[in-house]
Amino acid sequence: MKSKDTTMQFANPQEARDFLAAHPEVRLIELILIDANGIPRGKLLHRDELLAIYENGRPLPSSILSLTIQGEDVEESGLVWEVADADCWTYPLPGSLTLQTWRATPTGQVQVSMHPTQGAPAAAGDPRHVLARAIERLKADGYHPVMAVELEFYLLDKNRDANGRPQPAVQANGVRPQAPQVYGVLELEQQQAFLDDLYSACEAQGLPVRTAISEYAPGQLELTLEHRFDALQAVDEGIRYKRLVKGVANKHGLIACFMAKPFGDLAGSGLHMHVSLADENGNNLMASEDPHGTPLLRHAIGGMMATLNDALAIFCPNANSYRRFQANSYAPLAKSWGVNNRTVSFRVPGGPATSRHVEHRICGADANPYLAAAAILAGIHHGIKNQIDPGEAIVGNGYEQARETLPTDWLTALRTLEQSAWAKEALGEEFLKIFLAIKWEEFRQFVSEVGEQDWRWYLTHA
Repeated sequence: MKSKDTTMQFANPQEARDFLAAHPEVRLIELILIDANGIPRGKLLHRDELLAIYENGRPLPSSILSLTIQGEDVEESGLVWEVADADCWTYPLPGSLTLQTWRATPTGQVQVSMHPTQGAPAAAGDPRHVLARAIERLKADGYHPVMAVELEFYLLDKNRDANGRPQPAVQANGVRPQAPQVYGVLELEQQQAFLDDLYSACEAQGLPVRTAISEYAPGQLELTLEHRFDALQAVDEGIRYKRLVKGVANKHGLIACFMAKPFGDLAGSGLHMHVSLADENGNNLMASEDPHGTPLLRHAIGGMMATLNDALAIFCPNANSYRRFQANSYAPLAKSWGVNNRTVSFRVPGGPATSRHVEHRICGADANPYLAAAAILAGIHHGIKNQIDPGEAIVGNGYEQARETLPTDWLTALRTLEQSAWAKEALGEEFLKIFLAIKWEEFRQFVSEVGEQDWRWYLTHA
């Protein structure tokens, strides 16, 4: 059964009326649009402007979707001067109008997306549309993607150390953590005030946050989000959760860091995406008493493996992303899959037969969840259509059994994405042009910058 176009599901104006009536104390509303880097961009609006956005949309400049990670225009994107930085209309997403409970002044938040036609030409650069199209293609063939988002992050001190390096935040007991203390409950207790505010904010925004975990580095945390039958909702919630974590951390005088590898000698931070396929009634089509899953599950893994190199610059979009790929680091290094195995790229977790699914472990926490999910689902679709066999599952240490390792540099990944016919079809040629223009500009800036390591290595010895 083919469902209606997800990109057209904008919010009813009654949501705005109800919110304004329920929250007379709110005077300001943060309007956010997610750009190609996954960064929220937008404006701070007065409450008197809110209803008009629901009724008539809100114009934003086309260049808002052509920005580097530093917020600079990329003229080669085609969204700046050649279209006169035109106004493009956005509309609110259903259920996104909520409170930002971490603000000192009562403030609301609403997420918008480009209208498919009124938002032209910038609509082509809206990453949410890319995911919506990937979902619709699967639904057209009878597959309803079910997803969950897991994000690891560091809690850092706003003050650098004596050498100007970032450092883990001081705990409630006045101690700055030094050891990993993975799964430590005392470490969670020491962040009680932050976690209490985080859970309260998530409850206020309707975000299904569940388990908190102390991860494999001092100051590193992960909170899990519940899976959703509506994959677009799951990723929307992941996006809003990331904004919320940063806001709550800032309230507590901290930085929530989602860099893939903020410290060379400590664990990197990943974006793990859990995915299965269901029928229109929500029945898991990957369910099986066999821990290896159904043929459908294996074909899905085969497709993700076959398209992994093409999509790597989506999963790992920045120069720093590739520092995360180190052996025995819980970051995968190869095209590999296995059952209940955290040394592989595509893990089939244990659990009841009805819960059978795949955990995609490639992405860094710096990836744009919309684009990562779109590439994952497009890879799955490719594998199903072509019945791609992923080969035998890895048993034991996947780092020692790598059959085909991943390229671990940004330049190779960008060139592969640029040359990929599959990516043009999966992500859309117009979007890919914009994304690559942004990333090539970032690449040029990154490699031309002279920094501390250059001086340390070459200043007196070259």
